[in-house]
Amino acid sequence: MSKEKGNLSIHSENIFPIIKKWLYSDHDIFIRELISNSCDAITKVKRLNSLGEADLDGNTDFKVKVILDETEKTLKFIDNGIGMTDEEVKKYINQIAFSGAEDFLKTYKDKGDVDQIIGHFGLGFYSAFMVADVVEINTFSYKQDAAAVKWRCDGGTEFEMENSDRSDRGTEITLYLGEQGKDFLSEYTIRSTIEKYCSFMPYPIYLEVANKEPEKDKDGNIVITEPEALNDVLPLYLKQPNSCTDEEYKDFYRKTFKDFQEPLFWIHLNMDYPFNLKGILYFPKLNTEFDTIEGRIKLYNSQVFVADNIKEVIPEFLLLLKGVIDCPDLPLNVSRSFLQNDGFTRKISDYITKKVADKLNSLFKSDREGFEKFWDDISPFVKYGLIKDNKFYEKVESIILYKTTEEKYVTVEEYLEKHTGKLDKQVYYVSDPVQQAQYIRMIKEYDIEAVILDHSIDTAFLSHIEMKKQDISFKRVDSNISELMKDIDETIDEETATKEKELLTKIFNKILKKEDSKIQLENLKSEDLAGMIILPEESRRMQEMMKQYSMGGFNPGMMPSEETLVLNKKHPLIQYILGQGDKETEMTDLIAQQVYDLAVLSHKPLSPEAMTSFIKRSNEIMKQMIAENQTM
Repeated sequence: MSKEKGNLSIHSENIFPIIKKWLYSDHDIFIRELISNSCDAITKVKRLNSLGEADLDGNTDFKVKVILDETEKTLKFIDNGIGMTDEEVKKYINQIAFSGAEDFLKTYKDKGDVDQIIGHFGLGFYSAFMVADVVEINTFSYKQDAAAVKWRCDGGTEFEMENSDRSDRGTEITLYLGEQGKDFLSEYTIRSTIEKYCSFMPYPIYLEVANKEPEKDKDGNIVITEPEALNDVLPLYLKQPNSCTDEEYKDFYRKTFKDFQEPLFWIHLNMDYPFNLKGILYFPKLNTEFDTIEGRIKLYNSQVFVADNIKEVIPEFLLLLKGVIDCPDLPLNVSRSFLQNDGFTRKISDYITKKVADKLNSLFKSDREGFEKFWDDISPFVKYGLIKDNKFYEKVESIILYKTTEEKYVTVEEYLEKHTGKLDKQVYYVSDPVQQAQYIRMIKEYDIEAVILDHSIDTAFLSHIEMKKQDISFKRVDSNISELMKDIDETIDEETATKEKELLTKIFNKILKKEDSKIQLENLKSEDLAGMIILPEESRRMQEMMKQYSMGGFNPGMMPSEETLVLNKKHPLIQYILGQGDKETEMTDLIAQQVYDLAVLSHKPLSPEAMTSFIKRSNEIMKQMIAENQTM
């Protein structure tokens, strides 16, 4: 053909879809698009060969080669795929917005199964102009008697087109990188971008650097090494689950996520109908606060990386996991707002949720002991999931475990069954086993266990469970005094009891410098406990929720204190204070303050000022004890 010049034909009816598709925010995506097109070209010629419509003449070592030339400031993408004739260049390149991949699928859709054509992303070829001042195509079609064609464009609407001397089937695209593409003159950048977008593309991808100094051994001899593909053409998630070993799953996890801590377990997704979806979800250890962790669900379309953590496709709570999901049927060329309202997308999300729930149920039923071993690691994820997703809740609520203060794991039904006759649909829990050790010891005397709920999500989790199971309530061990712990005195004198409470209230108001101290006087069975702090469950949860969601700006002083000081009338210290009556003595004040601080210490840490006073007072009490002992 003679040299030809002309203008690119832009179909006015297609101009807006083009703008939407190719106004990329990430310029490095051109590498994904050009390599995708190269893979498509190979898939097409393989398909034609299988139909007997193409003679490959032995050239079946299919691969994609990327060549970086820092001196010439060029980047080449070379494939040995289907190639193009001059007419096809005019049709698919000069007429912008005409998708060659879509045209190919229409032609061959009824001729048996065909490998996925990545090109349904659109003609990503034009993304090259985001980084290149000039783009050149040199292509030779598989068709007999076709002439090789060279096409060149400087990014405007004009192009040049002529015959070339290329003799190998396939296409070579050369990008003459401009100022906006200078960052891609780095081998590291090109390599990492290929690994980011193309790790699982279906044909080997090789990177070469022109004029690069050869590697030499310690004697100065040139080391000849076989080039290694940057991608895995048959990733593990595409294989049948029953053909994969545990070590292969772990190795895939390490390579994909650069995480050398073994995952707890994994789920292999493998669905062909009613939609095509494959992938692997890994459960990593979540042994820190869940809200500071973000997993990484890598979404692919026909082995082409699309994005991380697309919440419109992946249920939000699953984003704490790590994994790979490949769904060729997903309509990725539309906006995220469309995905949010797309029924097909919701079906995918529901399927993934169901598979995760099924896996957890299977592990619980088949290996309860193993399930318990990693429950501490996965419980934040499970709790977050059942709060966020009602379908997930319905599938897993019966297998939620609670770790007891005796280091055992029970379901809520098992806990209530164990405490039948002692607790009326109440579950006692602790949020800090060390701080609340006094309360744990106290209820243990009555053969009552508490469960440990010490994660930041647990306040919301408990409220959610109570909403769903309205006959069950959770009470922290310091929230009330169980009737089991009281020593019922049938001969109690109500008038005397009232006077004693009034006296103690007056004394504690004085030492605490308050006018409205809440005092509760009880006969507790535990005679070695002088006093304890209780706080209503509802108000304490409200304070915790406000503190959690106010980004640290919550001041507990903004809410009135509802703490109640429970004093044990049977304890000698309380008997001593009552015995002094209205007499105001230094020792009475010291003991009262000490009883209060000891009660607070079992409930929460003392403030720095209170702790200083507590230590000083303790020393003073011991000094007085020594002095009294010496005078005896």
